[in-house]
Amino acid sequence: MAGNREFVYRRLHSLLGVIPVGLFLIQHLTVNHFATGGEESFNNAAHFMESLPFRIFLEVFLIYLPLLFHAIYGLYIAFTANNNVSRFGYFRNWMFMLQRVSGVITLIFVAWHVWETRVAAAFGAQVNYEMMENILANPLMFWFYVAGVISTVFHFANGLWSFFVSWGITVSPRSQRISTYVTLGVFIALSIIGIRALTAFV
Repeated sequence: MAGNREFVYRRLHSLLGVIPVGLFLIQHLTVNHFATGGEESFNNAAHFMESLPFRIFLEVFLIYLPLLFHAIYGLYIAFTANNNVSRFGYFRNWMFMLQRVSGVITLIFVAWHVWETRVAAAFGAQVNYEMMENILANPLMFWFYVAGVISTVFHFANGLWSFFVSWGITVSPRSQRISTYVTLGVFIALSIIGIRALTAFV
């Protein structure tokens, strides 16, 4: 019974990491990328997202609750996983370990980012271009955000590879090899989008 429950939890953890959390990541990076078009461009995109109907409901049930479950169960997986990199050192073993490490880093980064933006907004601050410009004016914060974005994107892209395997989408070695290149492309593309957005605020 416990084994069946853990199987369900792991499947749910995997699914939520892609839908809706992964889709939200792509959407969030896309909105942030509007900063490359200037202050007005970003503020218009951010205002559009803030003006969505049922925004609070969507944020709670499609972002915060799935993200919370994914993060909490992900920590359980990270600290109970048997990493065997030192013994075997194969590429996928390294990816397995880095997935756990990046998950912890991503959790720290996301928690801090939510604190600086969404929690601040709840106390009356405006989430706009000027807010991000002020945050990233500090070089330490800028590089913290760079590391956080790269870690988050890696965690999503590498998790996408695992998602395809665990859900039976890529079964053969050839399909898994192709998936490796596809998810590597996802990692590079989203990293470029995220870092370009950060440099636009600076």
